[in-house]
Amino acid sequence: MHKLLSIAAALAALLTVGCAQEEAPATQYRGIADVHQTMIWILEPAADVIWDSAGFIITVEGEQDLTPTTVEGWLKVVNAAAVVAETGNLLMMPSRAAGDDWLEYAGGLVEAGTVALEAAQKQDGKALFDAGGQIYQVCLACHSQYIKP
Repeated sequence: MHKLLSIAAALAALLTVGCAQEEAPATQYRGIADVHQTMIWILEPAADVIWDSAGFIITVEGEQDLTPTTVEGWLKVVNAAAVVAETGNLLMMPSRAAGDDWLEYAGGLVEAGTVALEAAQKQDGKALFDAGGQIYQVCLACHSQYIKP
């Protein structure tokens, strides 16, 4: 019986400590780059790494496989894919979000970047190529709605 009371007392103490902790104050986000700068400085270079690391270039001289062949090459793609995915989150920040469609496109960028990240981690050139196409489609859909000539 004494053990049972000790366990109950310990659980009660843990619950009391957990409940007594105050919630952390809400983080105040402060965007440094505007949307255009976010695209040019952050998203575009990362997407270019993915696009330049997947598929083939076919010329008169022959076929060139763009798939990375070294650990360092794949790590560069892993990093770029993570940047693409996280940029989708950056685009959802209140100071950048431009409506429900915008949030859907930004979420699509997170998803496509995550697919690219998984492909790069598995060193799967075909899956990376497909993920690059998915990234392109998200960008194209967003641009067709938000970039007006």
